[in-house]
Amino acid sequence: MSSSITLHDKQFVPYIKAEEVEAAIDKLAARINEAHKNEKEPVILLCVLNGAIMFTSELMKRLTFPLELMTIKVASYAGTRSGGHIQEVMGITGSVKGRKVIVCEDIVDTGATMVYLDNRLRESGAASVEICSMLLKPEVYKQDLKLDYVAMEIPNRFIVGYGLDYDQLGRNIKDIYVLKD
Repeated sequence: MSSSITLHDKQFVPYIKAEEVEAAIDKLAARINEAHKNEKEPVILLCVLNGAIMFTSELMKRLTFPLELMTIKVASYAGTRSGGHIQEVMGITGSVKGRKVIVCEDIVDTGATMVYLDNRLRESGAASVEICSMLLKPEVYKQDLKLDYVAMEIPNRFIVGYGLDYDQLGRNIKDIYVLKD
């Protein structure tokens, strides 16, 4: 990991190595595989674009039950703050009617996006909805919605890398960096 990186006008310092994230994904995948070991029909893995691409890719490689990949793109962030208003930029890329769905998200903070997606999927006729996130900020998560699978919990700090961005930059950084104080 380099000592710091600059994206736009902000400096970020090393926070979590990719190897730590991947070890957490290994454990998460084992839990999901155990829960879905008797699946006969493919489960839908719903990747929330753009941030969850790397996480979903790594998770998918480790899952051993039948699955189908779909995507949806929603937006709630501007700069370093979540606006709270959820905008569906691109709809679900297939039908979820009567299907089991595992939502794959990069990070859950307030949880507003997960509540929106849970409602959206249930209204679309999903047989079941499970929420899976690479990262969770528990100190700001105030929703009643249960998160089924979380790889790692982190403090309420702004991070980039491993799919996460600052105004569209930094997603391709292998490790996770935190905004410098």
